[in-house]
Amino acid sequence: MKPIGIILAGGQATRMGGGDKCLLPLHGQPLLAHILTRLHPQVSSVALNANGDPARFADTGLPVLPDSIAGHPGPLAGVLAGLDHAAEQGANHIVTAAGDTPFFPEDLVSRLLQAAHMENTPLAMATTPAEDRPFHRHPTFGLWPVSLREDLRQALTDGTRKIIAWTEPHGCAKATFPETPDPFFNINTPEDLSKAQARGQN
Repeated sequence: MKPIGIILAGGQATRMGGGDKCLLPLHGQPLLAHILTRLHPQVSSVALNANGDPARFADTGLPVLPDSIAGHPGPLAGVLAGLDHAAEQGANHIVTAAGDTPFFPEDLVSRLLQAAHMENTPLAMATTPAEDRPFHRHPTFGLWPVSLREDLRQALTDGTRKIIAWTEPHGCAKATFPETPDPFFNINTPEDLSKAQARGQN
């Protein structure tokens, strides 16, 4: 069974001036439409982690999953919401994708699964080469097993907020994506959106 795809869009987008980054226009469509085009073929189904009124996403037909931990604790809360949803659906894994990253690889899921299998770990995370360090992590693009959801819930309750702080003790494979331009370019500012517009469709 393919993993369930979870789009993480629960952040507050402060550097963009607030609002939903995934609804910003790119090449005539919302960012969310570009993300769905890439993610849908790779997973069994897709849900959206977002807070606030879910009606603003009604035209997508996606289940909207709010954080179950109050106070905007970050993307790990979105992962937990996705894992709880997957458990209800009888799935074993989810794969997460950030709601502001429209160019991620079309074989993301298969390469995350392969990395976890090869390194015999329950978790996997996307990485890219970096000039000043061995690699650059992209922790919002990961493979997460439903079996760890209660462990994650407890960690969040205890105050854990950084993804790496939770994943590393469990064992997290690194799926390397050396493609250029950077497939994990994410849109945080109006300037980033302009760069994405200039980049084209891939």
